[in-house]
Amino acid sequence: MRIDIISAVPELLTGPLDHSIVGRARKSEKVNIVVHDLRTYSTDKHGKVDDYPFGGGAGLVMTPQPVFDCIDSLKEERQYDAIIFPTPDAPVLDQIMVNKLTLLENIIILCGHYKGIDQRIRDELVTMEVSIGDFVLSGGELPAMILVDGIVRLLPGVIGDAESALDDSFQDGLLSAPVYTRPADFRGLGIPGVLTSGNHERIRMWREEKALERTREVRPDLYRNFINKK
Repeated sequence: MRIDIISAVPELLTGPLDHSIVGRARKSEKVNIVVHDLRTYSTDKHGKVDDYPFGGGAGLVMTPQPVFDCIDSLKEERQYDAIIFPTPDAPVLDQIMVNKLTLLENIIILCGHYKGIDQRIRDELVTMEVSIGDFVLSGGELPAMILVDGIVRLLPGVIGDAESALDDSFQDGLLSAPVYTRPADFRGLGIPGVLTSGNHERIRMWREEKALERTREVRPDLYRNFINKK
């Protein structure tokens, strides 16, 4: 998979892309991630990529010219399956969306900045919009990294234990059950006896019960959806 990220502040992306699971996936060539500095595509002599909104109002808006030129340039090299724009006014990202994105070959993630981006970019170029929640950030770089991490960790060969990803929260529509590790007794705090019973069916049933219990308490919306689908 190839992921192209377009940003007016590419420095914000360098650290997270070079370490942990994403960094290892890049080094082993399980994924190719390329960051593009939007300012290098600006025709303004100062590399300007923003301007005041028509009709007045506070803040600055990302101008269409650099974005169109950047994406046009990328499209000359390869075909893209999706051009994604992280924005608060969009459907909230969930595990189902992430799973589907792992099946694509080439995607572009466009990071917004300032007050927003010119609507013509959204109308003519963007094919998918996602939100990471009902709040506003300074730019799209952090949501882009969340999206990248969610996708990359599911690619074949990235996580050594593939079953680990399948057991994540949301994969079956529920939150995960509690997990414990050694020592079994820590400062007088023990662990549920079933986990050391060796009875795999009892352990499976316990985890399912706890997952349902936690989802009902923390995310009743997910719990209702899960029950209604059964």
